Amino acid sequence: MQILLNGEKRALDGPVSVRSLLESLGLAGKPVVVEKNQTALLPRELDSATLAEGDVIEVVQITAGG
Repeated sequence: MQILLNGEKRALDGPVSVRSLLESLGLAGKPVVVEKNQTALLPRELDSATLAEGDVIEVVQITAGG
């Protein structure tokens, strides 16, 4: 299946959770904001939110700066 991740096409094997996607990106446990099809997901939704063909995902990592 294909999704659009931060504006780029990405192929995935079968249905996966958003949390699994974050793990594959090396972002597990890091502060991020995830938007699925223009809807922001709460942290508690990352395990239950599954990806489907054509989903549009935006992941923004939160970093502190000064």
